[in-house]
Amino acid sequence: MFSLSNLVVLVPIVSLCGLFYSAAVDENFPQGCTSSSSLCFYSLLLPVTIPVYVFFHLWGWMGIKLFRHN
Repeated sequence: MFSLSNLVVLVPIVSLCGLFYSAAVDENFPQGCTSSSSLCFYSLLLPVTIPVYVFFHLWGWMGIKLFRHN
């Protein structure tokens, strides 16, 4: 359904929209981002989680490609 190139573009845009939504709706946006029940927390967590996942996924893939014959 979605190719990788579409996801690379769509996920940051959706995350940024969530961040802007939280900033517009949540009254205590800068202070309220520490509670896990806050929408702000997840709109900040998602943009951080995805690049970390991609980095470690590619790192694992490179390890398999480079050290397959050892």
